[in-house]
Amino acid sequence: MSKMYKISKERLDELYAAVSAVKSLYLPVRSGENQSEFKKWSDQSDVCLDSLNTVKSAKELFFPQSENLISFKVSGKDIELVEDRDPSEPFVLFGVRACDAKSFSILDSVFLSDPVDTFYKSRRENGTVVTLACRAPEETCFCGTFGIDASDPAGGDVKTWLTDTELYWEAVSEKGEELTKLLTGILSEADADADTKAVDDLKKNTKEILARLPLADLKLDYFSGDRLNEKLNDVFYAPQWQELYKSCLGCGTCTFVCPTCQCYDIRDFDTGHGIKRFRCWDSCMYSDFTKMAHGNPRTSQLERFRQRFMHKLVYYPANNGGEYSCVGCGRCLAKCPVSMNIVKVIKAFGGEKA
Repeated sequence: MSKMYKISKERLDELYAAVSAVKSLYLPVRSGENQSEFKKWSDQSDVCLDSLNTVKSAKELFFPQSENLISFKVSGKDIELVEDRDPSEPFVLFGVRACDAKSFSILDSVFLSDPVDTFYKSRRENGTVVTLACRAPEETCFCGTFGIDASDPAGGDVKTWLTDTELYWEAVSEKGEELTKLLTGILSEADADADTKAVDDLKKNTKEILARLPLADLKLDYFSGDRLNEKLNDVFYAPQWQELYKSCLGCGTCTFVCPTCQCYDIRDFDTGHGIKRFRCWDSCMYSDFTKMAHGNPRTSQLERFRQRFMHKLVYYPANNGGEYSCVGCGRCLAKCPVSMNIVKVIKAFGGEKA
């Protein structure tokens, strides 16, 4: 275990300023009533570390909703390629919950596999992730179903815990150690006994809350890896899809708030003095998703609905050692306008009443 440090909650602005002085700092900032987003810190920012889920997940810092790829300048028959990708600078992503931190390994498996996505890779190399343990999980949380410990978040470079009076800090990677060294004089060394007990008590309390949540006993037995390899067709043609999809509006909200969705579209925009090519998030719930010259391979809402959840619960784990493409953050439960979500799919196939 690395050495633990701490800073008074009342001095957090000093911590933010110290980090911001050496690297760009992104953290949850209030963006409306009862909601927050990861934004660049300034001394005017209304930071809200108590906010459990940001509207969009932390993945946007590595896989932006929209980003420039390249431009084309056309002059007669001459075409000039202009490298104008959005610059990637060293930054710190602070306050990432365990569910969002876990999503990074899922995105890594997609974007860092051959052929490597250099846009994503550059941001991952430049980013230092500071996770924040949960202390007040909500009824929509079910990260424990996927083996994620909200009280002791993995997947970052520094772990932090926030009590009523202190922020506790523990570096867990080389990047984390480097950031910690830059904060000498801001962070003070934690007491091996009293402060360790304070963190352990916070973890214990969080786990007790998680155990009482409505989805604490949500099981993935039906979607276990061995079973799916044998029964993939049975799942694909299961009658449950016929009922589940009917309430879906195909609005795509679930895909845009999801930390692990990685679908995107590439488009060209005529600026009037050249062509700008950019990438933007897309959704498998849309009727024109992956549309080709001959049409769309999934022409019905049932097919599109099934594709989304088959990918999360079947295709991805079948190709990634049993790891699911969901982290149980609960955003889709909170945001779906008709309350149709992955939990209802899991329960329907598990024989439970949704």
